[in-house]
Order: sequence, then structure tokens, then C-alpha cells
Amino acid sequence: MAPVLDHLVFDVRDRMAEGAARMAALGFQLTPVGRHSLGSANHLAVFGQDYLELLGTDISGGALRPDIASYPVGLNGLVFKTNDAGALSAQLVAGGVPALPAQSFHRPVDLPDGTRDDARFRTVRLDRAAAFDGRIYWCEHLTPQHVWRPEWLAHPNGVASVARVLLSVRDPERQAAMFRRMFGADAVTAGADGRVLLPCGPVTIEVAPHALVAAELGAAAPDPAGRGDHMALVALRVADLAATSALLRAHAVAAAPRPTGLRVAAEPALNAVVDFLG
Repeated sequence: MAPVLDHLVFDVRDRMAEGAARMAALGFQLTPVGRHSLGSANHLAVFGQDYLELLGTDISGGALRPDIASYPVGLNGLVFKTNDAGALSAQLVAGGVPALPAQSFHRPVDLPDGTRDDARFRTVRLDRAAAFDGRIYWCEHLTPQHVWRPEWLAHPNGVASVARVLLSVRDPERQAAMFRRMFGADAVTAGADGRVLLPCGPVTIEVAPHALVAAELGAAAPDPAGRGDHMALVALRVADLAATSALLRAHAVAAAPRPTGLRVAAEPALNAVVDFLG
């Protein structure tokens, strides 16, 4: 079972409007607010094969879904694709992976013709104790046409896809062992300096020791906010790096030049470093 990234989740708690404004300043087009049958709300920044999700409540001071209530603002959800959540849950449990039963939910979506339908999903979640201080799960899209709509795929910043996700952990081998159980013995490769890599097609999930992540990110790093092992960075491919740079300048967003692109520190980017790659 080769891993394929579906999306990444930024928790915004009860600061949905602020989160949406920050994403707009970074140049993302967001979908209208959605309200899940589970009791949460979201916005998406949708790309060709994957997307970013802002998750929380759109009611200031409102109650949060119990399963996300303890997470701080930041990048906390790592979500893979599946075509059959029910079968996957059984397969994972049979292989010794602490997966929970498949869960179904939906959210209403307004369609271009003026009608309304439900975007429907089934997810399989990894038991929280087995993951880093975040959430790992799989998502089956029963109505992908309500997520990947052509009018939502173009972003002022030119982002086309996710390229890299960086996790900061105490023990990379512990996370690597779980990835092997999830995806097979050959799924993980060794990188430099104790890093481990989980290739997901065009996306690389990189797991590195805290010290290496701190050395790479420096003052740009996110606030762990009580998290131990956590997601620190997402890198995104853009069509035209010069145009992305110009947009960020116009929005007064500081972006440090890097050999491969631009880096926005975690503070203005919902407590996760965002790299734009040319």
C-alpha cells in the first residue's frame, strides 16, 4: 500500500476568520466556510491532487470538536488517501496498526447551479497514542467533485501542490517504525543525519530530530505550544517564484530567500513554516 498524501490540516481553534485572513495574505484562494456534521468548520486551499485545510470552529469562543480540542494553532493533521476506508481499517488492524473503525461524515456544499449537495467522506484514524503529537488518518472522498472544483484550483500565489512536510521529533526511528507498519517494510528510506523519509509520490514526508529541525529553521520555527513531536514545515510548489515573491511583498509578508525558493516564518503562517519552491 503505497502512501499518497491527501491533505494537511492546520488547526485554528476558534480563530477561523483570523486563519482565513492569514492564508489570504499568503496568497491562497479559500473555499467558502464548510460546516461538518461532526460539529467542526473548515476552509480549504485546494490544489491539483492535495490540499490544505483550516479546521476549527467559525464561532468565536465556540466549543471545539472533542478530538481536536487539545491541539494548539498549527499544522497538526497528516492525511493520506484511501479508496475504501472500511477495508483499510480492517487491513491495518490485521497488520497490527492501531487504527480506529471507519467514520462517516459530511458537510453541505453550494454548487455553481444554485443547488446544494453534501460533500461526503469516510476516514480512518490512527490511535492518538501511536502518532506524533498530531493526527494521522486516511480520507476516502465519496464526492471528490465537491472538493476538487476547477474554480478553486487557482491561487494568487501560484501554488500547485504540496512538495514536502517536515516533522520535528525526539526519535525519528519510532515514527519510521510506525510508517513501516502502515505502508510496508520498504516504505521508509534513510536520509542524512538521522532523518527518515517517507516518499508519497511527488511529496516527501521528512522526519528529523528536534536539533536538526531547530538548526534548519532557526528563528522561523513554530512554537511547539506544548507539543513534543510536531509538524514544523510545509513546502509548496509554485508556478512562478518571482510572482509569488511580488505577491508576498504586496501583502507585507516577510519571505526570506532560500536556495530553492522563499521561506515564510511560522508566526505569520498559522504557527508552521511555509516554504514556496520554484
